Amino acid sequence: MTPTVQGSEFAQLRTFVTVAELLSFSRAAERLGVTPSSLSQTIRNLEERLGIRLLNRTTRSVALTPAGETLLLRLRPAMDEINAALASATRFRDTPAGTVRVHAARLAAQAFVLPMLGAFSRSYPEITVDVTVDDAVVDIVSGGWDVAIRPGEVVERDMIAVEIGGPLVQYPVATPDYIARRGTPKAPEQLLDHNCILWRWAGQSLPYAWEFCRNGNWFELVVKGTIIVSDRAMMLAACLDGAGIAFATNREADALIAEGRLVRMLDPYCEPYPGYFLCYPRQRQMAPALRAFMDALRMTARQDP
Repeated sequence: MTPTVQGSEFAQLRTFVTVAELLSFSRAAERLGVTPSSLSQTIRNLEERLGIRLLNRTTRSVALTPAGETLLLRLRPAMDEINAALASATRFRDTPAGTVRVHAARLAAQAFVLPMLGAFSRSYPEITVDVTVDDAVVDIVSGGWDVAIRPGEVVERDMIAVEIGGPLVQYPVATPDYIARRGTPKAPEQLLDHNCILWRWAGQSLPYAWEFCRNGNWFELVVKGTIIVSDRAMMLAACLDGAGIAFATNREADALIAEGRLVRMLDPYCEPYPGYFLCYPRQRQMAPALRAFMDALRMTARQDP
């Protein structure tokens, strides 16, 4: 007899799709708001009802069986259609509601998300904004995020991307005291004679290479230094302490330059480039809560000085 969907069995299928997409019981349980043991029991009940194993699991890994892969292939578009239908129905609510999960680079979170949270929360009391502040480049779909705010250079091609906040400029900066002691580099290559404070993308093994533009051509310079950090605030703090030269964006350094605490260098080699982008997966119907959040964020970005 062919199995049919009845009662709580839809929840079992939804649970299976979540585990199959994340390949992690703990992450799936967190996303669904249940305990790992409860989620595991749900999957066992589904496998027993179907009479076939869908997932191979050990203490360290989860993998789909051939039957599980086939079921996921058929269920995923069906689930997408159901979610789209529910999102469409919620358009008739007077007030958007739900949870918006955001993954934001640290500087973008400070510049765009933090300034709008208070007013947004007051305007949309039924929307929960769940923000992960992290410079790592992650897969927002498999991680369960609805939208990301990240530099244009690391936006995936299959994402819809909307630039916010305008272009950025990066340039070397140092304290007046450091420059008095070590001198001012006149060309990017002269940075190789200086102690540079290096920043590393989260999840990367090598520090970020400094990028300059000469005669319209961009090039990378692998500088060296005795300090390597994964936090840009720490990078600037070390620079302000006179430890060396940092490579900072205008958003990070302009105020410190205006105060006379840092000096900007090598301007002829520092050109603007695309800044931060609001990026999200292509979808048939955007949830009202997500639309409200994105509209508020873009309004904040337009007001950004």
